[in-house]
Amino acid sequence: MTRVDFYILTETDPKSRLPFACRLAEKAYRQGHKVFIQAKEVEALEIDELLWQHKPESFLPHNILGEGPNAPPPIQIGYGQNAGKHRDVLINLTDDVPDFFNQFKRVAEIVPQDEALKQKSRICYQRYRKEGCDLHSHNIAANITANK
Repeated sequence: MTRVDFYILTETDPKSRLPFACRLAEKAYRQGHKVFIQAKEVEALEIDELLWQHKPESFLPHNILGEGPNAPPPIQIGYGQNAGKHRDVLINLTDDVPDFFNQFKRVAEIVPQDEALKQKSRICYQRYRKEGCDLHSHNIAANITANK
């Protein structure tokens, strides 16, 4: 059964999801997990850049799916593709539930206080519940979401 965690941010800006996604990817990577970040194409490119800049003292091995070496790094970013061979953690930054979500052990949904995104997240929550996922919600304080 897939566990789905909804991270409820205090920020209203939809872009606040991106630095928080980097923090989640870093945490999962440091715990030995492979991470797949599903995003829209524009956001995929932004996430790619943010991961390079995330923390100057640390390196997060990543690439956009289909680019780079034959052996994929532990963090991959996709837009519209399936998730390749990743099976651990999916960070979903799209408006819908990816069709391949159930191949993952964990899914992270990041929800800012933007009304349109909150409504889309409610629809995703209903789909995950219908699919029998183990659902959890976490309220995230503003100082935790900042890119430090």
